[in-house]
Amino acid sequence: MTMLLIVHGVVQGVNYRQSTLSKAMELGVVGNVSNLPDGTVKIIAKGMPEQIDKLIEWCRVGPKHAKVINVSCHEIDDKPFDSFVVLREHD
Repeated sequence: MTMLLIVHGVVQGVNYRQSTLSKAMELGVVGNVSNLPDGTVKIIAKGMPEQIDKLIEWCRVGPKHAKVINVSCHEIDDKPFDSFVVLREHD
């Protein structure tokens, strides 16, 4: 299962991407995370449904200084990933 997540709120400049990397690695999820120009965070996550559900649950809260308002989730076509990585700004 491959999901596209867009996280809205105070999610840039609060260690959200690095924290997402840590959580994804803990859960065994592959994909990537990046900041978008509109202030949101974009996550593409691939894993078993239970793994993705746990990541989405975590994303709704995020790291300590984040203030998540909403997480939109959409299943997308399968993408090949070997690991989970943080992409540079606006990749």
